[in-house]
Amino acid sequence: MRFFIFSFLVYFVLMSSAALADSRLSAANNMLLKQLKLINLVEPAPAYKKYMTQLASAIVTEEQFELIEADIVDFWSRHQIKTHSTEASKLNDLLVRAMSLEPKINDYLQLQNRLSHLQWLTEQTEWQRIRVEGLIRPGMQSVSLPAIAKRLSLLGDGTANAVELNVFEDDLVNTVKRFQRRHGLTPDGIIGPDTMKWLNMAPSQRAIILARSFIQKSTFMSQRDDRFLVINIPAFEMELINDGRVELESRVIVGKPYRQTPLLSSAISNVVINPSWRVPKKILYNDLLPQVRKDGSYIEQREFDVFDRQGNRVIKSAEQWRDLAFGPFPFRFVQRPGVNNTLGRYKFYFPNDFSVYLHDTADPNLFNQSYRALSSGCIRIENVEGLANWMAANLVKDKQTWVDRHVNRDKTQWFALNSTLNVHLVYWTAWIDKDNLAQFRNDIYQKQSISDGKPPSIAQINSL
Repeated sequence: MRFFIFSFLVYFVLMSSAALADSRLSAANNMLLKQLKLINLVEPAPAYKKYMTQLASAIVTEEQFELIEADIVDFWSRHQIKTHSTEASKLNDLLVRAMSLEPKINDYLQLQNRLSHLQWLTEQTEWQRIRVEGLIRPGMQSVSLPAIAKRLSLLGDGTANAVELNVFEDDLVNTVKRFQRRHGLTPDGIIGPDTMKWLNMAPSQRAIILARSFIQKSTFMSQRDDRFLVINIPAFEMELINDGRVELESRVIVGKPYRQTPLLSSAISNVVINPSWRVPKKILYNDLLPQVRKDGSYIEQREFDVFDRQGNRVIKSAEQWRDLAFGPFPFRFVQRPGVNNTLGRYKFYFPNDFSVYLHDTADPNLFNQSYRALSSGCIRIENVEGLANWMAANLVKDKQTWVDRHVNRDKTQWFALNSTLNVHLVYWTAWIDKDNLAQFRNDIYQKQSISDGKPPSIAQINSL
């Protein structure tokens, strides 16, 4: 009897151990599968698809595991993103090894949860196009509202409550506003073409955008120092990062699609109070001279000085300027500092080949627009006082002169800095925000192609 009990216990322990081992292998497989799904969204490749098939169908062999492991390590290494451990590959425990392959990124778990949900939507739902005629305003009726409510629920922006009598009522209006904020639209609760474009976007397409932007941002962040300024062009947003946290943020205005703000990295070396504005030739010919042709007094009204090629100031009547604007125009415009100056109160200069910089604006009402690709390439900052004050407190050498120069709006003063502040102009159209929500923005410069299925090069990913 004792022998029977002992044998049973041994059998039970062996079976439990085997079950535990199978469970750990299954967990390891699942972790690798999630990573490969992310990687394949960023860089589609036959090898990744083969690995995913193996992981989804059965427990992989040790040899197969090592091949998968090597390719995952290679992916993160090429993108300069650290993983949790580089030594775990020497262990026999495959679950520990799988865990060690995950990237050391704060938003990684939230990203994987979101990608898993989008993958489920792709497999389980028919994402048919919802058609809407005209605008649907709060209080209006539409036969499309039940389908819209269901789709918003599937995307995590509300509950799939029944829409009574197909009326656009408060609960659904608030859900639409939440969805609009998450996509950088004006949260007015009006369902129009822009809102429908995002509602009709296939989950698979969303997953690609989110995955690729995540890698772009993670690659960027892995190479940064502790203090820098970053402007995300499609988001129309600026953040000042100091000691790993956001110390200051602001809405910004960026270049129009046909006068794009360039993607670059530089360093702010000077701050200018009450800047003058030397008008670039392209803006002079495309924007200012058409105004002068209509009214020659435009030059004096906007407080421009005009200079010839030798640098001599030229003075003429409004009628003379209007006539000259219709022919060859060998002059340049410089707008005097003051309350009407296009650059506003502050200019933050950083060396670059595109003659762009950060500055204030004389038209702050433009920041209230959701679409803010409105400039000729430079970046206008809404919270310019906040940035200027931070620069004065942390980097400006001559603090007393800084205070003195704020009294007079008509005198330009350049200020040197104790050290430069790195500035990066980047292009991310999706990210996970601080509330763990997936944010999406329009590809305003048409830089991202996700329909051809071809993997982007490393240079392309790093440049976006």
